[in-house]
Amino acid sequence: MTDTNGPNATAHAAAVSRRATQLFEEHRSSVYKRADRLFARLMVAQWLFGIALAFAYSPYAWAGKQASLHVHVYAALFLGGAISSLPIVLTLRRPGSPTTRYVNAIAQVLWSALLIHLTGGRIETHFHVFGSLAFLAFYRDWRVLLVATMVVACDHLLRGIMWPESVYGIANPEWWRFLEHAWWVLFEDTILIFGMADSIREMRAIAVRQAEVEALSERLAHSEQEKSRSLDVALSDLQRSHLVVLKTEKLAALGQLAATVGHELRNPFAAVRNAASYVSRKLTGSAAPLDPKVQEFLSIIERELAVSGKIIADLLEFAREREPQLKPCPLLPLVDEAVGLVNAGRVRIDNQVPRDMPVPSLDRDQFRQVLINLIQNAVEAIPSSATNGQVIIRGELSGASGVRVSVTDNGPGIPHEASTRIFEPMFTTKTKGTGLGLAIVANMVRAHRGSIDVKSAPGNGATFIIDLPAAIPTELA
Repeated sequence: MTDTNGPNATAHAAAVSRRATQLFEEHRSSVYKRADRLFARLMVAQWLFGIALAFAYSPYAWAGKQASLHVHVYAALFLGGAISSLPIVLTLRRPGSPTTRYVNAIAQVLWSALLIHLTGGRIETHFHVFGSLAFLAFYRDWRVLLVATMVVACDHLLRGIMWPESVYGIANPEWWRFLEHAWWVLFEDTILIFGMADSIREMRAIAVRQAEVEALSERLAHSEQEKSRSLDVALSDLQRSHLVVLKTEKLAALGQLAATVGHELRNPFAAVRNAASYVSRKLTGSAAPLDPKVQEFLSIIERELAVSGKIIADLLEFAREREPQLKPCPLLPLVDEAVGLVNAGRVRIDNQVPRDMPVPSLDRDQFRQVLINLIQNAVEAIPSSATNGQVIIRGELSGASGVRVSVTDNGPGIPHEASTRIFEPMFTTKTKGTGLGLAIVANMVRAHRGSIDVKSAPGNGATFIIDLPAAIPTELA
C-alpha cells in the first residue's frame, strides 16, 4: 500500500506538482503561439479592409459626396502597413514571446484608432475597440489587456484634445465623452479578466489531472515491472529448488546404491583378501625361491586389494547417515590429532589455530575425519617435485558466535569448472580415487549445521572453508 502520510507521499506530491506546472506552461505557450498566428492573419485582413474602406467610404465621411483619391487612402495604405508589419514579423520570428503579445495588443488597438479615423469618428466603428479587446482575451493574459487599454485611453485623450473630429466625428465634444468611452472599456476589461481567470484555473486543473494520470500510469507500469521481476525471481527460485530436489533424490538413490553395493561386496572382498593372504604366506614360506613375476603379482594383488578396501569403505561411509553427537570439542588439539594421521611426505603442515579459539560443538570422530580428508587432499594436491609444499590450517571467528576453519595449500589450484562440482559424489580430478571423499566431507559438515566452500585460482593453490555455527564459550568446554 502507498504511504499517504510519509516522505514517499510528500515526494510524490512534489513530483506531481512539478509535472503539472510543466504541462501548464506547455499549454499556455501553445495558447500564446495560436493567438500570435491569429493576429498575424487578422493584421493582413484589417490592412486590406482598411484600404478598401479608405477608397469606398472615407472621402464621403470627410469631404462630402464627391469621391476622390483622398489622403486617408494613403494613411490606410502606408500607416496600416506600418502597423501590421511588425506584428507579422515578430509572429514569424518569435512566436509565443511576451514582446510579440504586447506588440500585437498595441497594433490591434492602433488599428481600431485608424479605422475610427477613416470613418470620421462614427460611433459604430468604436465597437471595433471592444472586438479587439475580445480577441486579445484569447491570450488569457491580463497584462495584454492592460497594455491595450492604456493605448486606447491615451489615443482617445490626445486625439480628443488635438483632433476630436477623428475620434468623435464632431469638433466640440462634451468634456465627459472621454470618461464615457473609458468606462465601457474598463467594464469589458473586468468581464474579460474574470473569464480569463476562470480559463487559467481550468488549465491548471487539467494540468494537475494529467500529471496525476501520468504518475498513476508510471506507478502502474513500475508495479507491473516489479511484479514481472518478482515472478522471474520466483521462477528462478523454483527452478533452483527443483534442481536441489532432483540432486537430493539423485544423492539418495546413489546412497542406497552405495549401501547395497558396499554390503554386497564386503563379504566377497573379505574372502578374496583372506585367500590372497593365505596364498601369499604359502608361497613366501616355501623353501623354493619365488619367481620374480609371482612376487610382482602378489604385490599388485596386495596394493589393489587395499584400493578396493578403501573404495568399499568410502561407499559405506557415504551411505551411512549417522546423526552427529555434538559435544564441546577444542579445535587446536583436534587439528593436531588429524595432522598426525596424515601421510605428509615432504609437505610441511602448519596448525595455526589460535589457542583461545571459542570451542564449537562437534562430533569429534566425524569432524576429525573431515579434517583428515581435507588435509590429505591438500597434501596430495601439491606435486611431489615441489620443494616448498605447505598446508596451513587456520581458525577464526565467523559472524556473531560462529567458527571458521580453513585448509589452504600452495598447489596448482583447481580449475573453475571443477570447483563448481568438486563436492558432487563420483566427481574427482585425480587419476585414482572414488570421488567420494569431498562428498563425505560435505555431508558431515551439513550434519553439523555448517557450510563448506572452496576458493581457488589456477596457479594460486586452493582454500577449503568450513563455517560452523554457535560456538560454545571456552569456560563451558
